Amino acid sequence: MNLNNDHLIATQKTTVDAFVALSEKAFASFEKLVELNMAASKALLSESMSNLQALSTAKDAQALLALQSGMVKPMADKAASYSRHVLEIVSGSSADFTQALESTSAESQKTVAALLETSLKNAPAGSESAVAVIKSAISAGNNAVETAQKTAKQAAQMVESNISALSKAVQVAE
Repeated sequence: MNLNNDHLIATQKTTVDAFVALSEKAFASFEKLVELNMAASKALLSESMSNLQALSTAKDAQALLALQSGMVKPMADKAASYSRHVLEIVSGSSADFTQALESTSAESQKTVAALLETSLKNAPAGSESAVAVIKSAISAGNNAVETAQKTAKQAAQMVESNISALSKAVQVAE
């Protein structure tokens, strides 16, 4: 039984280490998003003041329209650039989380399966149906985890393709 406990403890330690690493990555990504938002807010405020000053110097409606139309393209470019930066940060974090989840999940599943097999070998006679139920439950849990991982990957790919399409649409509009 000590061998099983050692395996379980090692698996838990690996899981905790993975959690700590992912927490650090999450905070780093959050920090990048805050820095990006602060820089974007600062630039937006500065540009808004400049644009307001430029608009106040317009002599007639035609000059006002010309100034406004000249502001649209740079704003669209900056919005697209901001979206790309956010996507890069989120995609990087998502890839790190997915990789860690898959490796930790696979290792945990192997360890639990090995511990279960060892434990079930010593099950009393007549408990075959209970053993089958336990194995079925573990299999269903593993399938649920795999389905969730596939769904998360598909969602991330869909977001990336939508942002890519948006970026292309902005470039075409230029």
